[in-house]
Amino acid sequence: MTNPAPPAPPKASGLAPALGAYLIWGFLPLYLLLVKSVPPFEFVGWRIIWTLPLCLVIVAWRRQFPELLAALKSPRSLLALLASAVLIGFNWFVYIWAIMAGEVYAASIGYYLNPLLNVLLGTLFLGERLSRRQWVAVGIAGLAVTLLAAGAVTSLWISLSLALSFAFYGLVRKQVAVGSLPGLTIESAILMPVAAAIAGWYAISPQGSAFGHDAWMSALIVFSGVVTAVPLLLFAIAARRMDYSTLGFIQYLSPTIVFFLGLTVFHQPLAPAKLASFVLIWIAVGVFVWDLWAKRKSAA
Repeated sequence: MTNPAPPAPPKASGLAPALGAYLIWGFLPLYLLLVKSVPPFEFVGWRIIWTLPLCLVIVAWRRQFPELLAALKSPRSLLALLASAVLIGFNWFVYIWAIMAGEVYAASIGYYLNPLLNVLLGTLFLGERLSRRQWVAVGIAGLAVTLLAAGAVTSLWISLSLALSFAFYGLVRKQVAVGSLPGLTIESAILMPVAAAIAGWYAISPQGSAFGHDAWMSALIVFSGVVTAVPLLLFAIAARRMDYSTLGFIQYLSPTIVFFLGLTVFHQPLAPAKLASFVLIWIAVGVFVWDLWAKRKSAA
């Protein structure tokens, strides 16, 4: 009589790393409050400088150097990562500037709009087809943007810049076969000369560099590499372990946290146009999530 085969080990859940990634991204404005004295442009430079070495350490730990080298040998991959590097660098600058300038709601709206824009770009550029409910969600989000244009035009550019830059970043990265972490490593390396020039320019300017004078502030600046690379690593782990539609539900955690931080920590007034836009976007998100849930149930 043969012995029964041992039970297969339980599949690791992606929920914990997904929550970890989106919680870090959601509470990032609290960290940015601590470095508010650093000019946003300089801070982006330091963020790139300290992200690259940490990425290299994690790539070595995960034994992803073959994937990294393969991307470096591919002209097509390098060209795509050059474009994505410019997009993510611009996205970082706008987000950091927005939070430090107190435009917390505009940043939140940008990342609420992002998944809806992803769906729309998939239709325009990848030949994907939107369901009826997805078209309704996109239409409601478009109405929200129209309200912002009418009543909060001064901050509309922030929301659209964040949503569009991150959506096109995702579109570019979707078409290049490079993992999240090796891709970020190459993007950081591409941006490193610009980042070093920015840091050097501030160092020789009359106001001087924000790094190296105060131990606490210098440590906080170094920590920017951690808050950049770690949530991306957690996201990559979660994306492998769970359905992308489920991950789509969790991604709204970050802009929701940012919204409530705007109310409770930043004490930002919520103008009627912005409140109306949030209500419409929440309705659009509800329709979008409903569509994802319905598709998941029908596929089960």
